[in-house]
Amino acid sequence: MVIGFDAKRAFFNRSGLGNYSRNTLWQLVTYFPSHQYVLYTPSLKNRIELPYEDKVTLVSQDPALPSVFSSWWRSFHITRRIRHDKLSLFHGLSNELPFGIHRSGVPSVVTIHDLIFLQYPELYKITDVLIYKAKFSSACRNANAIIAVSRQTADDIVRYFSVPPEKVHVVYQSCNPLFAMKISSEDQQRIKEKYRLPSEYILSVGTIEERKNQLRILEALNHKNIRIPLVLVGKEKAYALKIRKYIAANKMRNVILLNEIENEDLPAIYQGALLFVYPSLIEGFGIPILEALYSGVPVITSEGGCFPEAGGPDSLYVNPRRSDQIAEAIDSLLKDPSRCRKMRDAGKEYARNFSPETVASRLMEVYQKIAL
Repeated sequence: MVIGFDAKRAFFNRSGLGNYSRNTLWQLVTYFPSHQYVLYTPSLKNRIELPYEDKVTLVSQDPALPSVFSSWWRSFHITRRIRHDKLSLFHGLSNELPFGIHRSGVPSVVTIHDLIFLQYPELYKITDVLIYKAKFSSACRNANAIIAVSRQTADDIVRYFSVPPEKVHVVYQSCNPLFAMKISSEDQQRIKEKYRLPSEYILSVGTIEERKNQLRILEALNHKNIRIPLVLVGKEKAYALKIRKYIAANKMRNVILLNEIENEDLPAIYQGALLFVYPSLIEGFGIPILEALYSGVPVITSEGGCFPEAGGPDSLYVNPRRSDQIAEAIDSLLKDPSRCRKMRDAGKEYARNFSPETVASRLMEVYQKIAL
């Protein structure tokens, strides 16, 4: 097969959608090398270079065109280009498809990651909600198959967009295999020194924003007077001001915010943690949970939604709006090393369900159902 991808996020996004795109492409190139992969991106300037670029074909906008045309190229011009390139199918990796693709004669797949903009519209600008709704709705209507990253997201797609359930396929995400590789004690110490981390800490990873709900972790630590340092890793948004104000008001000297870190250092930061706490209000899947399980770190996360799908039967689940519940969960695990050891082992075993090879095989099954 000749499979095309909207690869903009793979080249220009260092967080969630970018990680999903890069991991998906790497998995397919690694486990199904006999197929041809064509990556479409508006630009190749200042991109994140992919280690498998020699195994794929890159297609971009004419560099002579001004960058202002990049959105037009990605949303409209690609449709003509993919017809010319004689693709077997096209996969939109990040919630959208080029307009008019259903008239191109090329079958299409779209991955829908979440519908948070419909469930929590107050977290978005009204113009963004309208744009996302138009793009998501068009993609779901015109795609030959829809990939949802969790059963919860699949149910949401059917409910919000009246999509036939048989059109939606649940294909879970994997994460970078580096998280499963044991980091040497020397390398862990080097990373701790690089970021000035303490010898023991509680970890939370994710954009510092309202729906990630990190303030409840701070309240939990205060509630139980837990003095083990908390490390928050993630890009800061406006919500970070609330975090900093709370830290200052309560004289919390044991909180470390890491706004920017190098991706290759993240596995060591995970593996150095005592616990991973993730009280997010809503997710499409929750890839940091899986990263923690791969890393052998006990997980405390939110009850309901997609979280049990990501965390499995041995993670600890709490009401994310109840800081007292979060506090009790943290305190109970800190006092029970034996339970933590069991959670580490069980979490690593559960994470095997999301191995890169398993995910790639499931994707290929979907492709083969619709390809020319």
